[in-house]
Amino acid sequence: MNIIRYQNQGSSDLAKAFDRFAVLRGELDRLFDSSFAPVFRTPDSFSRWVPALDVYQDKDQFTVVAELPGLKKEDIELSLHDGVLTISGERKQEKKGEEGYRSERFFGRFQRSVTLPTGVDGNKVKATYQDGILKVVLPKAEEAKPKQIEVSVG
Repeated sequence: MNIIRYQNQGSSDLAKAFDRFAVLRGELDRLFDSSFAPVFRTPDSFSRWVPALDVYQDKDQFTVVAELPGLKKEDIELSLHDGVLTISGERKQEKKGEEGYRSERFFGRFQRSVTLPTGVDGNKVKATYQDGILKVVLPKAEEAKPKQIEVSVG
């Protein structure tokens, strides 16, 4: 089951649309997991892994936090192109024995892309990875930051 979490930091139309989409996605996931689980849950279905992520923003930056448990730093690839942050990599399957083997953990290649609504300064992007959590901080480009306009009287 894929879990998508989005925390509404404002009341913009875009944020409301993401909220509605996340609710719809959750309802569809529950429908397919409960109604059609015997049809769709094959051994191959566990090889399609999509890590959960959160996206936050404030006036100066975007922050993307992704859950990537069990991966090494070398297994994670990040790219930023035309306002799209892409996180990809691979979690390799561990085989502990030939017979009597059962695996319920997700594995395989993954890719998540996040389209950012405003430009970012690609030279100042920072990424950290600790305890299975990837945190990517993307400072907004100066032209994308909100500007305070002073009103003069006269």
